[in-house]
Amino acid sequence: MKTIVLFDIDGTLIRSGSAGKAALESSFLDLFGISYVQREVSYSGRTDLAIARELLENHGIPGTESNIQRLHESYLERLPESLIATKGIVLPGIEKTLSTLSQDHQVILGLLTGNIVEGAKRKLGHFGLWNYFHFGAFADGLYDRDDIARRALKETENLLKKEVDPQSIWVVGDTPLDIRCAKAIGARSVALATGWHSQEELAGHHPDLLYPDLSENDHFLESITNSRKENNRSD
Repeated sequence: MKTIVLFDIDGTLIRSGSAGKAALESSFLDLFGISYVQREVSYSGRTDLAIARELLENHGIPGTESNIQRLHESYLERLPESLIATKGIVLPGIEKTLSTLSQDHQVILGLLTGNIVEGAKRKLGHFGLWNYFHFGAFADGLYDRDDIARRALKETENLLKKEVDPQSIWVVGDTPLDIRCAKAIGARSVALATGWHSQEELAGHHPDLLYPDLSENDHFLESITNSRKENNRSD
């Protein structure tokens, strides 16, 4: 059985310099005539829809599908310029890891992200990473990250045209919510302390693997290979 490696985006693959936050909040202020963001919203590990709804409701604006759609349309228009202005980076070891995995015919690379699909395309396209990924599970229509993980499992089975052992799936992310969503579908989790959460905090959520980043990726790659051998023996 092939191994599926699903990557989160923000804080895992890239650090955008808060380009998404800037594009979303500037859109919000202009669209709804708000002078400033009065109550901060947590972005870490959450879905675009949940963030947009909370931002609206924190300011007394109904978090309806219509208002969220208007906000996201403006956000997507502003995102490319925001990405240029904030001058983000691809995180350590990511390009090397993706390049290595993409050459392994027994590995399928995908995305499991709280971004809506068009936001993910713009972000990863800006950094030259979009074409590494065969498929993805995105936040369109979903508010909870665990539901995105369930979508990822279904998308994986659709891609392979068969039932998939969740233990053949690795979820790579930088937040406790990434670890939790992997557990929600029985997948393995890899936590990277490249976002807002320390290694100590992430360790408390018991990921299968934990690294400061992927600049030294030999152990990570070896673990993927070994897990495939274990799964093949159990088939």
